[in-house]
Amino acid sequence: MSKVAVIQSASVPFNADASTTKAEGLIAQAATAGAELAVFPEAFIGGYPKGTAFGAAIGYRTESGRDEYARYSNGAVTLDGPEVRRLVNASSEHGVFVVIGVIERLGNTLYCTALMINPDKGLVGKHRKLMPTGTERLVWGYGDGSTLDTMDTPLGRVGSVICWENYMPLMRQAMYAKGVQLYCTPTADDRPTWQASMTHIALEGRVFVLSACQYLTRGAFPSDHPFDVEPPHGDVLLRGGSVIIDPSGKVLAGPVFDEETILYADIDLETKTRAHLDFDSVGHYSRPDVFSLTVNTRPADSVTFTNNS
Repeated sequence: MSKVAVIQSASVPFNADASTTKAEGLIAQAATAGAELAVFPEAFIGGYPKGTAFGAAIGYRTESGRDEYARYSNGAVTLDGPEVRRLVNASSEHGVFVVIGVIERLGNTLYCTALMINPDKGLVGKHRKLMPTGTERLVWGYGDGSTLDTMDTPLGRVGSVICWENYMPLMRQAMYAKGVQLYCTPTADDRPTWQASMTHIALEGRVFVLSACQYLTRGAFPSDHPFDVEPPHGDVLLRGGSVIIDPSGKVLAGPVFDEETILYADIDLETKTRAHLDFDSVGHYSRPDVFSLTVNTRPADSVTFTNNS
């Protein structure tokens, strides 16, 4: 048996330093409870700017929207920056494998990224969201197949699929083929319908699903931050709904709404093995003579320099 933790908490939008400080405390709290793996929500460092349009409409941009984007970009992190080093140190100090959503700045583009941090080896993996949803495409770039990372840990093989990527059947099949056992889903989807999707994935992949969403209120944002859409739940922007589900579809913890909390569960990989008696979507329940999937894992660089001398 191993204990895992799913963190349901609010980040400090646009303030990477403060969000990292909060993450350090939550990692320590999870470790004190005996957790060996902690999964944080999407965009925990950098912030998920729900309800914000950055002054953009088709054919129009506003100067105030550009100012807001500059603030958002300045609150992002780089993989070699101080915030990631602090997360690596916290993981090492407390002996916790960490999966955490960040807004990553690479050059002049932002990515919604999930980092995988090993307490013994540091930053061992990253996954950049392949398909930002809706208006997210205005502020986030597209990841590529080179960051479909999965990692072996003492608890099992860990992989991360971010938010609505979980609605991409081929993405899920690729992760199952990579042997993922602990299927981590940092998300910003707090709707009740999300629970059905998480249960389906647990059953489809015969995986442990660890879904982490923020409990985020309007008060977490700077007082001058513009909201272009009024939240449907008053001052609550994200209600949470984090959950842990085992490979048989049994809910081990959650879902919890409308509060900050940490969910814990004991997991046993033998549960996954037992569940494969009658189903393996990339094995004995597949039909490769009829269906096949090819995954391009090459980096999709826009500029490549070669030296022909």
